Amino acid sequence: MVDRMNRSLSFANEPGFTVQEELYLQILRLLEGNPKLIQRELAQALNLSVGKAHYCVRALLDKGWVKMQKFHDSKRKRAYLYLLTPAGMAQKTVLTLRFLERKMAEYDRLRAEIEALQREIGASAGSDFDPVTGPRSGAATVERGTLETSD
Repeated sequence: MVDRMNRSLSFANEPGFTVQEELYLQILRLLEGNPKLIQRELAQALNLSVGKAHYCVRALLDKGWVKMQKFHDSKRKRAYLYLLTPAGMAQKTVLTLRFLERKMAEYDRLRAEIEALQREIGASAGSDFDPVTGPRSGAATVERGTLETSD
């Protein structure tokens, strides 16, 4: 069931990189920066329920990407450090590269779409619009639903 859910939540243009993997990457990054985070703080940082944060941390522990170490100088009863293992650091690097590739491809698609829209607006506005700098002086523009003229 979880596998089917992960596949249904895969990003359409990037097969294999699931929402769950993105969440694991975020958790690995947070724990690397602050291994003393408790699950409640982790949940708040990621806007998750504490139960979902616990489930994800448990999954990372089961995968061997994170290890839990009691910390002895704490005044709290249950205080642990969440430390990335060598396998966890390697997996974080792999996930980061895949995430970066996906974001760069997304950026390229958005940039191409913006340029196409600017050309389209420029073609329909004629000489009153420069696709790079926007409306020329005195040209009518639409600004969030209102028609304005620039001077």
